[in-house]
Amino acid sequence: MNLPRRRFINMVSLAGAGIALNPQPVFAGVPHADKKIRIGIVGGRFGATFYFHEHPNCIVEAVSDLRVDRRAGLQKTYKCKKAYESLEILLKDKKIDAVFIATGAPDHARHVIASLNAGKHVLCAVPAAMTLEESADILNTVKRTGLTYMMAETTVYRQNTISVKQMYKEGKFGTIFSAAAEYNHPGLEILFVEKGESTWRYGFPPMHYPTHCTAFLIAVTGERLTEVSGIGWGDDSPMLKNNPYNNPFWNETAFFKTNRGNPFRVEVNWKGALKEVERGEWRGDKMSFYSSHNWGQPHLIVHSGEVMKRDDAGFEYKGSTVEEYDQPTWWATAMLPEPLRHNSGHDGSHTFITHEFIDAVINNRQPEVNIYEALAYTVPGIVAHQSALKGGEYMKIPNFDEVN
Repeated sequence: MNLPRRRFINMVSLAGAGIALNPQPVFAGVPHADKKIRIGIVGGRFGATFYFHEHPNCIVEAVSDLRVDRRAGLQKTYKCKKAYESLEILLKDKKIDAVFIATGAPDHARHVIASLNAGKHVLCAVPAAMTLEESADILNTVKRTGLTYMMAETTVYRQNTISVKQMYKEGKFGTIFSAAAEYNHPGLEILFVEKGESTWRYGFPPMHYPTHCTAFLIAVTGERLTEVSGIGWGDDSPMLKNNPYNNPFWNETAFFKTNRGNPFRVEVNWKGALKEVERGEWRGDKMSFYSSHNWGQPHLIVHSGEVMKRDDAGFEYKGSTVEEYDQPTWWATAMLPEPLRHNSGHDGSHTFITHEFIDAVINNRQPEVNIYEALAYTVPGIVAHQSALKGGEYMKIPNFDEVN
C-alpha cells in the first residue's frame, strides 16, 4: 500500500506499542532476560528523575554532567560508578547503546545529532528543537542513521491522557470539534540565574516550550496543527529586555487550526497570578473531558444533553450532565514491568517514558513519540512564537511528516 508517511508511522507505532491508544500490557510482565540496553544519562537535573536502573532490560552504563555535584548526584541515583565530564567523552564509550539527553533546551538538537552520529539510540527531553532548521536536521539524521529517537514528553503518559486516548479509541467522544490546553508555571524566573550566571532559561520564549500542551491533542487524535495566530504578553522586566532569545514575552497564547479544521487553544504562561497546572480539554459532540485545574481534584466528564432543564430565564432545554471521573492508576497495572509500578514525576509519566524507550529499542520498533510526533508537538510552538513577534500574524505551520 502507498500510505502517507504520517499514517504509516502511526500504524507502525500503534501496532508495536499497545500503550499508544489502548491501556493494555506492553511488557506483559515477562522481561527479555537475554537483552540489556546499556544507557548513558546526560544532564544531572531532569536526568536524575527517571528509573532506568529499575528496568529489567536496562543497565545504566555511565552518567555525565559538566558540573561535579550533578555528576555525583547522577551516580548516586543510578548506582553507577562510571562518570564522564562531558557528552563528547561519553559518546566515545563503545559499551553504551543509547543515551538520555536531559541537557538545556537550546542544546538538544546539537546533542541529539552528535549522539546519533556516534551510533547511539536517543531519548531526549523536550522540546525537540529551537528552530525549523534544527527540526529538519534532526529528522534527516534520524532517517540517515536508522537509529531510534524518542522525545520524553510527559503529557503523553499522564494518567488522564492515557484514559482519554482509550476513550477516543472507543469512540466515546463522538467527534472532537475543539480542544484546549494550558501549561502555567509561574515563578520560573528563579531558575533564570544560578550562582550569578544566566542559565538557558533566562528569557526563554514560552512557545518554544509548547509540547506539554500540544501533546494533549496530538497524542490523542493524531491531528496536525497547520495554522496559528500567536499573542504574547510581557512587561518592563530587565529579563525581557536583555536576553539571548530577544524574547519580549512572559506568557504566550496560540490559536491553532488543525488539519481537520478544528480550533485548538494553547497557553504557556511563566508569570502572573496563575494556577500552576498542566491540563487539557477535549470537547466532543457526544462527550467531553476536562482535566482538573488543581492537583488532587477530580477530572470531569460531560455528556451531551438528554436531561430536560430550565435556564435562568425559564426556558426549557436539553442540558448536559456532568460527572466526576474516577481516574485509574495506570502506573500500578501490567502496562509496566513490575519494578516500575510506582508513582513518578509528572503524574506518573516518568516510568512510562523509561519503559517505552527501552522496550522500543529492544524490539526495534517505533516509540510512540518518535521523531515525527516530536516535531508535530514542537514545531507549532516555534511558529506560534514567530506569529506573536509579528503581532498575531496568521502563519502556516510546516508539516515535517511530508518531508522527503
